[in-house]
Amino acid sequence: MELEKTNRMNALFEFYATLLTEKQMNYMELYYADDFSLGEIAEEYQVSRQAVYDNIKRTEKILEDYERKLHMFSDYIVREEQLDKLALYVTEHYPKDEVLAAAITNLQDLDE
Repeated sequence: MELEKTNRMNALFEFYATLLTEKQMNYMELYYADDFSLGEIAEEYQVSRQAVYDNIKRTEKILEDYERKLHMFSDYIVREEQLDKLALYVTEHYPKDEVLAAAITNLQDLDE
């Protein structure tokens, strides 16, 4: 499994987990966050490995569909990039402006 896909699925899961069913949440968390194998999840839930695989693949598509429609993850990435640029600019050009530095810190804390 490629690391990039795992990271993306974990990120999408963080944004959209509450929109999934309990079973979808459990399977995705075990597979992506806890690094369980399909066989281990199947054994845990007393279902076939194929059932787990199908559920995970469906859930991945659902998460990608939510992202296509809602853009929460991509918007978060854009905001983070812009805040980083702004913070760097302020540090370089206004290093003694505590009010501006505090405002940027407050904006960064909103997404945490």
